[in-house]
Amino acid sequence: MLHKANVAGLTMDPTSNTPIIILKTEAGDQTIPIWIGLLEATSIASVLQEIQFERPMTHDLFKNFSEHLNIRVSKVEVCDLRDNTFFALIHFDGEAQSFTLDARPSDAIAIALRFEAPIYVDEKVIEKSKRGEGAVEVLDQSEEGKKWAEYLENLSPEDFGKYKV
Repeated sequence: MLHKANVAGLTMDPTSNTPIIILKTEAGDQTIPIWIGLLEATSIASVLQEIQFERPMTHDLFKNFSEHLNIRVSKVEVCDLRDNTFFALIHFDGEAQSFTLDARPSDAIAIALRFEAPIYVDEKVIEKSKRGEGAVEVLDQSEEGKKWAEYLENLSPEDFGKYKV
């Protein structure tokens, strides 16, 4: 079963300085944090903050190219979580055919936002992200590292700010 989700915010992992996108389901208020690359986070943030660049960025170029070919994105689906890696699909509708392409969730979300296409998360992704796929190992065994691990473990959806970068 698919759950419609929205981008609840962007934040930074304080340990690794890696951007995290937070998806929040509309119905169940489930949150799914996905660690993403800095370039993808910048691309997502620019859409959320309605920043226009003089020249098209990669995801903007992709949108322009798709529109030129009369192809639109009907939806994006975060479809799986395996070995701590998220997987996504982008669903396209064209004049001649509809098709689906595999994508990284960060790219899929950046494209969905540009096309104003809905974002969905598969039920199995929500379940796997809740329980984790394996034992969580705290690499930093110092007191500060343990405090960060406890802090992150106890975060709730309300703790995430809207569109922070």
